Amino acid sequence: LDTELTGLHSTSPQNNKPSLFDSPAERYLKTRQSVQRFTVTQLGLAIFSNENSRKYVVHSYNFFLFPSTLGVRDVEFALSASSIQFLSHYGFDYNKFLKDGIPYMNEVQEEILSQKLFEGSWKVSSILDRDVLKKAIDEVTCWIAAAEEEETMILQDLSDYQMFEIQLVLRQALQNVWTQPLGDKKVMVKKVSPQHRQRLENSRYDYCQKELILLSARGFTNLFHTIVKAKKPLVGHNMLMDLMHLHEKFYKPLPESYEEFKRNIHNLFPVIIDTKTVTKSIWKMCLFPRVSNLLEAYKVLCSSNLNPKGPASPVIALASDCSRYAEKKSPHEAGYDAFLCGSVLLKSAHLLLFRSTDDAVDAVPSFSQYLTVLAEHLNKVNFIRGGVSSINFSGEDTPCHYPPLLVVHIRGCPGMNEKQIYQEFKALCRFDVRRLSKNQFILLSNKFKHVRLVLQDYKHHPHLQISIYRHWRHSPCVNCLLQVSGIVALWSLLAFVLGGAPRCS
Repeated sequence: LDTELTGLHSTSPQNNKPSLFDSPAERYLKTRQSVQRFTVTQLGLAIFSNENSRKYVVHSYNFFLFPSTLGVRDVEFALSASSIQFLSHYGFDYNKFLKDGIPYMNEVQEEILSQKLFEGSWKVSSILDRDVLKKAIDEVTCWIAAAEEEETMILQDLSDYQMFEIQLVLRQALQNVWTQPLGDKKVMVKKVSPQHRQRLENSRYDYCQKELILLSARGFTNLFHTIVKAKKPLVGHNMLMDLMHLHEKFYKPLPESYEEFKRNIHNLFPVIIDTKTVTKSIWKMCLFPRVSNLLEAYKVLCSSNLNPKGPASPVIALASDCSRYAEKKSPHEAGYDAFLCGSVLLKSAHLLLFRSTDDAVDAVPSFSQYLTVLAEHLNKVNFIRGGVSSINFSGEDTPCHYPPLLVVHIRGCPGMNEKQIYQEFKALCRFDVRRLSKNQFILLSNKFKHVRLVLQDYKHHPHLQISIYRHWRHSPCVNCLLQVSGIVALWSLLAFVLGGAPRCS
């Protein structure tokens, strides 16, 4: 699975940039703000079927999505200029996203729409739909005044939503009409008696029933529920944000609690595999060259010099009715990236299986054998630059082992801030910066060589004194405790001295 979005990280003042100092809970809250601001433009789904021996047949699908506008509160979402420019560069079809995007809604939105349909209090939120509805109502009102019972007229060129909305509005406004969708964007309107209308409303052949309206409004969410019920391994690449969008857009609004989010995702998808986490382990075990994106990982894994001495890698073939990606690479199209995710997983698992064991392996390994060799990576999603290397959706997160913290003490340059400190070291190496006190800052890097380099180069700097952070020496809490303890000890000593002095007669 893969998603394309209208933006990645919010630039609002409340949403600080991701930092090495972030705990998983802190990063989750930052990312949660971004997920609530942006939306999914495209979702790719690639289904891999092990049809015979070592061959996997892939059906890859690409869904353009757009928030549901049927009877719910008008959905607002932000656009990031850089993300829009990036997708445009790779040929993203924004007309298809805006005009033909499949609707979706989460459980809270569905409950609101269901209640409004039951009460008859729903409203048309789209201005475009209002104009279409007004024109249709005018046509029907003019026609019905002269029409005989059982006469019909046809309304044409309607979207799926408009076909439902027009029927609901007409039935609510006029007690002597009946409506029926004809397909091909048409709705039939018939003049009937009130008694006939009542019989039709109680018929099971009514195509404007509440359940059918909800089914249409749910749109892609129906497929999401099917994926959840299937309980198949869900594969993605750097998929934390993908999972958060799945939760927010198709399940429920993201909770404030990081632990609750983890529990919800694990209940929805018991087996998650992040190919970013898997390929990071291959770098260490198999002399796998470091790559910056999914397509590069796929190309390297397909190269002949990485194939192990043993049975050949599984054959991955696109199904005949999904063969477009076999002829043309389409990076950053969600369906193509989903195909790459599954392919990278199978090739990585095959490589790990034959590099990590000395025992004899079946000539044609099964997918269950691949899952076994991937056991340590299951449900662990890559965490970019933070306090853990991955988020464990089925257990406790394991902290990262970073180089020691550095403390920068400012002398003779009062008023410096985190941004100025960051710029000071940016040319030499990259550190994340956090203020410790008025004239002290903490530096954190994920590379030991950067720590050694700064300690060496700034050893005799006239204004910046840099040393390794020692908790007992530099922690404000420890310093405060020592100061309080010192004051208490001094007063105790003073009380003892004064209390022990001889009294005057």
